Amino acid sequence: MKHKFTLFFATIISLFYFTSCEILNIDPDDGLSTAEVVQGLKRALEIGTDSATNVLSVVDGYYGNPLMKIPLPNEAETIRQQINNLTSQVPDLSLYFNFDNKFEDVVESINRAAEESAKEAKPIFFGAIDSLSIDDGWKILNGENPAQELKSNGFDSIAATHYFQSITQNPLKGIYSPKIDAQLDKDLGLGFSANEAWRSLRNSINTALNAIESNMLTNIAYQNSGYTVNRIQEESIGDYATEKALNGLFIKVGAEEKKIRQNPYDWTVDIIQKVFGSVAEN
Repeated sequence: MKHKFTLFFATIISLFYFTSCEILNIDPDDGLSTAEVVQGLKRALEIGTDSATNVLSVVDGYYGNPLMKIPLPNEAETIRQQINNLTSQVPDLSLYFNFDNKFEDVVESINRAAEESAKEAKPIFFGAIDSLSIDDGWKILNGENPAQELKSNGFDSIAATHYFQSITQNPLKGIYSPKIDAQLDKDLGLGFSANEAWRSLRNSINTALNAIESNMLTNIAYQNSGYTVNRIQEESIGDYATEKALNGLFIKVGAEEKKIRQNPYDWTVDIIQKVFGSVAEN
């Protein structure tokens, strides 16, 4: 009886061990340690950061890429739509809103600032990666972000990037914000800075509305149109530009992680091949 119980217990332990390895897609003979998994994940993030900053820090890195291009702040986009609705209803009022180029000036100048600041992003990201505490590297390696509140369905092919973003985005904003702010104040070849473009748009909208409302005839037409155009309340675009610029960097880092997972042997980096190859081969 004792022998049967021992055999039964050993069988249960073996089933649990091999089932766990199957779930993790890790071959027990690979000899992969937790420290190596963490090292591999961090190295993948470093490679992704290097690629992201190289791609985004050139002219049109943001502005020329539809997936990366930073759009108008929501407040301004809403106002642009309001102006389109109003002038479609009352064409005569379009004379007061003849500044479509000012909306695009804001978009282009924000993107140019993001491109310029991306040149300084690499050491900031590398520092965050180096100090990143990865509590469950095995889950991340196998496509799960432990920092995500709701578990996603299926394999997350950029789980390391998502984890990195979840843990570091807020601290990175504080570090990256001064870099963005400095570029928003510069003329980066457009004849004006992003902050100047924003102030010009804000003043133009307010001036147009003041002119319409101060004239009895145009004010009646405006009031009877059924449409309202808001004034821009936000004085600064710094927070907006910082968040969007960082999001673009994370997107690019994630794209590189995905490529590493798909073809780990394309990189001549031993730890990348060992860590991500262990998953790819199983």
